[in-house]
Amino acid sequence: MNATVRRTAVALAVTALSVSLAACGSAKEADGGSDSGEKKKDGPLNIGLLLPEDQTARYENFDRPLIEKKIKELCGDCKVTYVNAKQDASVQQQQMDSMITKKVDVIILDAVDSKSIAGSVKKADGANIPVVAYDRLAEGPISAYTSFDNEEVGKVQGTALLKELGDEAEDGQIVMMNGSPTDPNAGSYKKGAESVLKGKVKIGKSYDTTEWKPSEANKNMNGALAALGKDKIVGVYSANDGMAGGIITALKSAGYDKLPPVTGQDAEVAAVQRIIAGEQHMSVYKPYKPEADAAAEMAIALGRGEDVKAETTVDSPTTKDVPATLISPISLTVDNINDTVIKDGLYKVSDLCTAKYKTACEKAGIK
Repeated sequence: MNATVRRTAVALAVTALSVSLAACGSAKEADGGSDSGEKKKDGPLNIGLLLPEDQTARYENFDRPLIEKKIKELCGDCKVTYVNAKQDASVQQQQMDSMITKKVDVIILDAVDSKSIAGSVKKADGANIPVVAYDRLAEGPISAYTSFDNEEVGKVQGTALLKELGDEAEDGQIVMMNGSPTDPNAGSYKKGAESVLKGKVKIGKSYDTTEWKPSEANKNMNGALAALGKDKIVGVYSANDGMAGGIITALKSAGYDKLPPVTGQDAEVAAVQRIIAGEQHMSVYKPYKPEADAAAEMAIALGRGEDVKAETTVDSPTTKDVPATLISPISLTVDNINDTVIKDGLYKVSDLCTAKYKTACEKAGIK
C-alpha cells in the first residue's frame, strides 16, 4: 500500500460522526445495565486503564504510552490508573473490582477474556462507571469501543499469503495458526482469513493457540510438520508476529532450503527484522496512535457525561449498537517498510538495521 492510500485509510478511520449517548443508553438497557450518560463532571478525571498482557510488545511499548499521552493532551489534570493482567483473566476481574472500589470515573478495558469479564463490566455499569472496550470487544454493557477492522486484518493476511504462494497454492497445503480462543479478535482474524483462503488452498492443519504463546505455536507447528511432512507445507497463516517467531523456529529446525511464507500481525521489531531478512513474508501494521487517541477521547467524553464521537456502531453477544471507531489495517512487506513504520515514526532505521541486519537492510533499501 503506498503512502497516499495509507494516509487515506487512516484518515477515514478516524473521521468522527457524532453519536449521542442515547445510543449507549439503549445498548445498556438491552443488556440490563443503567444509563451512565446522565453523569456530568467538570475538572480532572481518574481514568482506569486495564491492558491484557505484556508478552506482546505493543501494549507496553505503544498502547499504554500513546493512551496516556493523549489523555494528558486533552486533560492535563486527569489521572491514569494503570494495571496489566499479564494474561490472567481472574486477575483482570480483580483489577476491575479494584477500579470500581477506587471510584474511577471511567475505564478503558482491553479484555483478557471477553466473556468472563462481562460480570465485572456490569458491576462497573451499576456503579455508574462507563467502560470503553479497547482493541477487544468485551461483553457486558460497554459504552464505546475502538479497535481495528479485525475481519479485514484476516483478509489482508490471507490475501498476502495467497499472492506470495502463486501457483503453489494449487498443489500444497498451508497450516493455520490462529490466536487464543478466549480473544474475540482471534475469531474475527480467522473468519477474515478463511474467507480468502478457503477454496484457493488446502488447509492441512488449523490450530487455536493457547494465550497466543509463541511456545504453543512452535509446538503446534512441529506437530503439523510431523503430520503433513515438510514437503507438503507451502505456507503458514500466523495470526500474529509472536507466534510467527515460534513457527519460523520450527521451520528452520525442519531443514527447509527456503522457508515457506509466514504471515504475522503487529509489526513488532523482531518481525520487521525477519521480513527484512526474508524469513517472514509479511505482518499487519496497525497504526496504534489513531486507536489510542480514539480510546482517550471516548473515555474523557464518557467521564464528563458528554457525547461520544464514533464512526459506526457494533454489536457484541450481549450489547447492541455500541458506538465504535474502527481503524484500517495495512499489509506490511519489505516493499513498504520505509513508507509505513519508519515514516510514521514507529521505528527508526537504527532500531531495525542493527549489525545483524545491516546487509539485508541495504539490499532492501531500508533508509
